[in-house]
Amino acid sequence: MNDEEDKGKIEKTKGKVREETGKMTDNKSEQIKGKAEQVKGKVEEEVGKAKKKVEHKH
Repeated sequence: MNDEEDKGKIEKTKGKVREETGKMTDNKSEQIKGKAEQVKGKVEEEVGKAKKKVEHKH
């Protein structure tokens, strides 16, 4: 795992917590922001995985 993968996983977790908090407080805005953070985290994680594959090929 590399830094970007780690950052992505952390971002996904933060987003999930934010989304669930939004659900518990009936705050749609927080739910949406949480979903967006999860997507951002997933993208970061996948970029990190792709970089790792490229680095291992060289």
